[in-house]
This record gives sequence, structure tokens and C-alpha cells, in this order.
Amino acid sequence: MNRDTSLCGETSSPHSPLLRHSAGVHGRVLSAPQLREQGVTAARAAAQCRPGGPWQQLLPGVFVLHQAPPTGEERLHAALLYAGRPPAERSGAVPSQPRQGVVQDSANTPARYGNTMVTGLAALALHRFSAAPPLISVDRIDVLVPRTRRLRSTGCARIVRAHTLPGSEQIDGVPVAPVERALADAVAGLPEPDAVRRLLTEAVRGGRCEPAALVRELTLARLLTREPVADAVDALLTEGRSLAEDRLYGLVRDHGLPDPLWNVELRLPGGPSLGGVDVYWPDEAVAVELDTRAAPPRSSGRRPAGAGTPAGGADDVLDSPYARKRDHLERLGITVVHLTPAKLRDAPAQQATVVRTALMAAEDRAPAGLVVVLPR
Repeated sequence: MNRDTSLCGETSSPHSPLLRHSAGVHGRVLSAPQLREQGVTAARAAAQCRPGGPWQQLLPGVFVLHQAPPTGEERLHAALLYAGRPPAERSGAVPSQPRQGVVQDSANTPARYGNTMVTGLAALALHRFSAAPPLISVDRIDVLVPRTRRLRSTGCARIVRAHTLPGSEQIDGVPVAPVERALADAVAGLPEPDAVRRLLTEAVRGGRCEPAALVRELTLARLLTREPVADAVDALLTEGRSLAEDRLYGLVRDHGLPDPLWNVELRLPGGPSLGGVDVYWPDEAVAVELDTRAAPPRSSGRRPAGAGTPAGGADDVLDSPYARKRDHLERLGITVVHLTPAKLRDAPAQQATVVRTALMAAEDRAPAGLVVVLPR
């Protein structure tokens, strides 16, 4: 008896050749092309899914090799197979690359899913958000695909299209959208203000992503016009700023930098304000400013609103208030060091070295112009 026959009819059992290797989710959930590789035709697969049969068809072209209710992991795998099956069939396809520093399991590569990734609430569950429901409770699995893909949402799979795909992270062998993109896609489908606030707050307090980058993603998704999102954003920015200031205090204290003046305004004598800075060493004429601007959408996958140069591009940086203030202060001989919240969090020792180098270089510079320092 050939394998195709052994998988159908009365001889199908947990001990059949195919099912002997179905302990993992990749053996329990298979696409039609994967079944064909095992010698199972489309007709035979359909027969297995008849009433009383041992299998079930969870999504078009995707089969679960048992009749029990599918687990959250099985639904996730099925949604990815449904969305990624056509590209996965092409030979020589290059799998999407994970972000730098993310370890990829070579035995469980994302190539089987094509050019797709999980986003929304399911992605947040994989990112271990406590405010996200467990995977088994997520009704529909959001799958991010290129906008040119001809797919429709069906069953447990909801198709989310991106102009360009962001770089994915690999979590347990599953390609997952970056936190800020997953949050924006999740928030888009959440009507409950409390749920929105809990997710955004956890993202900031837990250091999952920078507030400015998240706000930019919400802006690109046009979600800031929604009252629950807009209400949460003010608290989000305030909290993110507070966390960055705490890290800056720790940087000066823990790395033995000289005591500075904190949170001051600089003015020309008898003249206009030059702007405020977060830290200032008057003897060395060195200022530190926290740069909490929204980062450019390098991996968000969304097209910024409007045409032309993307917000956050080169022209935007040159014309920004940050750049104009820095240029004005440096013409007066004041060195301005910009530190981002992400760098303070991820590489404090390196940032302390940058500041210390600027302080030591003061001896070799011409004296700075006279400025008045006022509390801010």
C-alpha cells in the first residue's frame, strides 16, 4: 500500500507514516504543497477532512492533522502558511532577514512562511506583553504581507498590507513585526480605551520601544485622531521623557562625570533666549540635550502621509529646531551633545565616554561667548 492510500480511509491512524512525525506544530499543521511533498493529493486531503475524518481544513489550503480544537500555536502557524504559501512554493526564495542581534534557529527558518510576519495582538503575545491576551484568546491572527499580495482575510487569518515590509524579529522561529508596528496594528482594532492605554504604557515602562518611535508609528497609521489613542499619547510622551531624564541622571552619577547644572535656559546677555538644555557645564561650555524627536520610519513598513521626502529625512533634520539651536550655540563656542533615550538605555557607558570627551576637549578650544544661565 502506498503512502497516499495509508493516509486516507480506514487505515488512517495516529501511527500512519506521516502522523508519526507530527509531535511539533510544523508536523500537525501543513499546507497543501507540503502535503503534496508527502504524496497526499488535494482530493485525498479533502477526503481526510470529511465529517468523522481525522483532519480538518483550518484555512484555504491549510490543514490541521487532528480533529481537536486548534491551539493558539496551530492557528498562528496556519495563518502564516496561508499568507506565505505562494512565495514559499518558489524555489530559490531568499528568506526575510531578522534584525541585527536576533538569533535565528537554522532548523526553524522563516522561509516556510514566505515574505510574511505576525503583527497586532498575536505579535504582542509573542513579544510577551502582559497586557496582551494569550495567543489562544486572540480571535484573529494579523499577518503582515506586501501590499501587492492578492489575499483576503478569512477564518482566523486577517491580512494586513504594508507598502514595504519592516524588518522582522524571530521569536521561537516565528517572524514577528517590530514592537512599535505590532502595537499600531493592535491599537487599530481595539475600541476599549483601557486596553489601548495598558498596551502603550507597558511598551514605554517596560522599555520595549522608544516613545517617540511609537508615536511616529501611530501618526503614520493615522491613529492619533482616535480619542483613546490621543488621550494615551500625552501620558506616553511625558513618561518617556521622565524615564530618559532618570537615565541621564544615572549616567552622570554612575560614570563619575563632573556635577553639572540641570535643566537650564541659556540667554545672551541682555538678549534673546538661546533655548533650554538638559545639562550644562559652564566652565567647559558643554551642553547635553535629550533628543526625543520621533525617529524616521526606517522599518515601519508604512508610507508617510503625503508625497515627497519622508518626514525625518535629511531636509527635515537640517531645518529642525534642534538643528537650528545647536548651530546657534556652537557658533558661540558651546559644544552640544545630543543623546537619545535609546542610546542612554542601550549603551550608557559609551554615551558617558562621548560626554567626557567633549568636556576634556574644552581645554583645546577657544573660550566660548558669554551666556546667561537661568533655571528653566
